[in-house]
Amino acid sequence: MASSNHVTIRIRQATTHDNTLLAELGAETFYDSFAADNTLENVTAYLAASFSPDKQAAELADSNSKFLIAEIEGEVCGYVRVKFGDAPPAVMGQKPMEIARFYARKRWIGQGVGAQLMRSCLDEAQNAGCDVVWLGVWKKNPRAIAFYRKWGFVEVGTQTFQVGDDLQHDLIMVRTVGSGEQTLRQI
Repeated sequence: MASSNHVTIRIRQATTHDNTLLAELGAETFYDSFAADNTLENVTAYLAASFSPDKQAAELADSNSKFLIAEIEGEVCGYVRVKFGDAPPAVMGQKPMEIARFYARKRWIGQGVGAQLMRSCLDEAQNAGCDVVWLGVWKKNPRAIAFYRKWGFVEVGTQTFQVGDDLQHDLIMVRTVGSGEQTLRQI
């Protein structure tokens, strides 16, 4: 738990019973983050393919995946999904961890939720013995890019991300874990 702006942010690991919550939260936060910059048809198609209770149950059951949920006074205000395993070739590291999803509810953006979630992600990576954390972020999301840079992430490549029938381009950003900071190759 951490306090920010006089509120206590509690981070908990999601359980199999959180599949419906994660489906609703994922759809809400993705829509709020990207609907204005995409067609309604593409966002609707992505939400239908990505955020059902069954889809979240399968992701929760994946032993290489973990969800962390942020709560303030019992209200869910954000979440992350981290994944352990393979990474794109641009990510240099022996044991990578991906931040696959990183979202805060609109009303909690700028209130310390993102910072607490990022601290929790980095702690997860450290505790798992990972040497590098990576993520993909849409090139057209300057606020998120600035947030990740503030946390020491650097750009090392690009990848594609499908939203409906729109093939988009993400930056791949990376940072090292713990005291063994190494120089990362930038593009």
